[in-house]
Amino acid sequence: VNSNILLFIFGSQHVDKLTEACSCALSHPQDAYCNSDIVIRAKVVGKKPLKDGPFGTMRYTVKQMKMYKGFNKIQHVQHIYTDASESLCGVKFDINKYQYLITGRVYDGKVYTGLCNFNERWERLSLAQKKGINHRYQLGCNCRIKPCHYLPCFVTSKNECLWTDMLSHFGYPGYQSRHYACIQQKEGYCSWYRGMTSRDKTTINTTDP
Repeated sequence: VNSNILLFIFGSQHVDKLTEACSCALSHPQDAYCNSDIVIRAKVVGKKPLKDGPFGTMRYTVKQMKMYKGFNKIQHVQHIYTDASESLCGVKFDINKYQYLITGRVYDGKVYTGLCNFNERWERLSLAQKKGINHRYQLGCNCRIKPCHYLPCFVTSKNECLWTDMLSHFGYPGYQSRHYACIQQKEGYCSWYRGMTSRDKTTINTTDP
């Protein structure tokens, strides 16, 4: 059972009184990358509902364009599985329209994803996110991105980067999510890294978003 899925039951005598809701903790794209078994860019070319479990499963057929993570788990992804219901964190992909970044976990040789995974149309990713997926995020998987929901907040170890997007007036996804990676530097210290152009600061202090 996915611990990210919360079931809110407003009546237990009849099935039609059962209401479900999907609830996910906010996650920086780097954490989504590091915590996934599989990270691919793919076009979704078909779907088929399966009668698995009480609520069913949707099987999407994909044309894999590139694999960024997961070579040790599966050589080539042909199908993606997700809950049929969005209220149970199932993902809906458009068919034959877009290339998607898809992240997920592997169970019994099958790739599963959901709303709590990082799935996005490739064209909507920032340049920094694409570079992160290509190579930068993996350099920071030993770092810890520490969410800051309220001030004051501090790093408590050298491998932490403060994630302050939640404090922004614009809300999530914020500037750090779209433009920064938390990379391990010398002596095990982690700090935010941008590295976009020569005019930009390439690194910032862990307490400076």
